[in-house]
Amino acid sequence: MVSQPLQFTRLDDIKFFKRGKVRDIYELEDKLLIVSTDRISCFDVVLPTIIPHKGEVLTKLSLFWFEFTKNIIPNHLITANVDNFPEILVKYKEVLRDRSMLVKKATPIPVECVVRGYLAGSGWKEYQERQSICGIRLPQGLREADKLPQAIFTPTTKEEVGHDVNVTQKYIEKKFGKDIATKLKEVSLTLYKKASQYAENRGIIIADTKFEFGKVKKEIILIDEVLTPDSSRFWPKDEYSPGRSQASFDKQFVRDYLETLAWNKTPPAPELPEEIVTKTSEKYLQALQMMVTM
Repeated sequence: MVSQPLQFTRLDDIKFFKRGKVRDIYELEDKLLIVSTDRISCFDVVLPTIIPHKGEVLTKLSLFWFEFTKNIIPNHLITANVDNFPEILVKYKEVLRDRSMLVKKATPIPVECVVRGYLAGSGWKEYQERQSICGIRLPQGLREADKLPQAIFTPTTKEEVGHDVNVTQKYIEKKFGKDIATKLKEVSLTLYKKASQYAENRGIIIADTKFEFGKVKKEIILIDEVLTPDSSRFWPKDEYSPGRSQASFDKQFVRDYLETLAWNKTPPAPELPEEIVTKTSEKYLQALQMMVTM
């Protein structure tokens, strides 16, 4: 990978749509241009330090998974080939190459569709307090990072500011209707099952992940990013050992470093030291290599 690190984009004559924590999004009539930068966020705060190659990894993994799962549900991807982008984008080709996607403009369904196959993160914390996650009762005596008897659907709200909040399936039914709630759950579990089986054969455990969906006309499609180190917990299978936190290919490595600092997890975030940046970049690249190119 030889692209230049990218923290922010400036496509001055393209209609700006939204800047997310990691992505810059532009609007082209009924399409969106999604550009994955090298920004990284932890604890819902964007860090001032970028992670080289991160945007490329997110884009290439999402492209792989969109193709891999298109028989389960359609997705929003039109093309990621900059040579096929609209003419107005030609002068930005080198900035956009390998880190951008032209997609259908969907109306997002505002729920994070989280699937957990293992007990980790906020799910582990909630289990310790209640022996359940999002209203789903779990067996007694589970340890941190234990594999669950079966994958569970644990949706959260999608907040523009602050932390997403765990909710029950009944909450989703009440908010979006039973048909949509059921479809989101069934599709999310199916996507996770297919992807996690593939990943495990490649030496990666997908402990949990989140999907996002939207509507184009009346059709529900898969949007945003899919099964990346930003939206998932990726653990090396050969190092897996329940009863403790796991080594990972995702940004948990950065979170763990930040937890050692006297930082209150509100802006401004601290700069990351060079060794953390290098190691994190290596982890993202390794995840891509193991998942796609081995």
